[in-house]
Amino acid sequence: MLIWEADFYRRPLQDEQGHPLWELLLCDRTRTWEFSALCPQAEANATWVVSQLQAAAKTQQHFPERLQVFRPQALGLLELAGKELGITVEPTRRTFALKQLLREKAQQYSQASSYAQQPYSPLALDKPPPTPIAENLQGEQWRFAAIAAGQLVDAFQDRPIPILEMPEILLPLSLGLASDLPVPGVIIDAGRRSMKLAQWLQQVHPVALNYMAGSPDGLILEAGLAERWVMATFEDLEVQAAAQAYEQRKQVTQGLHFLLVQPDDSGMTYSGFWLLHPVD
Repeated sequence: MLIWEADFYRRPLQDEQGHPLWELLLCDRTRTWEFSALCPQAEANATWVVSQLQAAAKTQQHFPERLQVFRPQALGLLELAGKELGITVEPTRRTFALKQLLREKAQQYSQASSYAQQPYSPLALDKPPPTPIAENLQGEQWRFAAIAAGQLVDAFQDRPIPILEMPEILLPLSLGLASDLPVPGVIIDAGRRSMKLAQWLQQVHPVALNYMAGSPDGLILEAGLAERWVMATFEDLEVQAAAQAYEQRKQVTQGLHFLLVQPDDSGMTYSGFWLLHPVD
């Protein structure tokens, strides 16, 4: 499948009249191909994006099957353009090649004659405060857990789990983790709400589940492009210590952790399993 990573947003550049410039930036996942086009802010619309995607496709002699987009502000116009051209647009934080390219371009902008002399952070996104999940989705109980990296795939990959997210890029073997290394995670026993919770999680696209100290402490789910959800809160000192150990283990596993949703702790039935990893 041919995938392009895409961004369309305002840059710290201006034209001769002082109008802000927007840039469509495209690359493939290996950065063997890149494409860039600038336009004044007044022309930054879906029609212009369509024309530039057509120009980009001519250099490759075909359109991609999918555009991956990490910036919420760019998603709408790219979805409109993708719909007109028959290209699937996928929101995802995992546009690693594009983010590397944006960092490099940021250094180039500051040397350009069109540089607008303004602060610029190429990957900065506005993140709303965490929102508590709906009461009808909350599990009956939850706990921290850990599974040896060498057992993680065998424990879940071939089980009849309705929702299973184990991307190859996040498998312990892909990350070079030792087989006996404990991979931390969170298990939620959700009873009759188990499948409903798993389906909701799948809709919001979980990315990472982090411990946040506060009053009270909490478990914060990073999801989608910039969403944050409060999955649980607690004040118990033992739970706080377990949460700190959970974060320490994540540092050892290069950030790899998991989330498991099940009806109960019988170990017989699971509703959803996700391998998670933070993405900047």
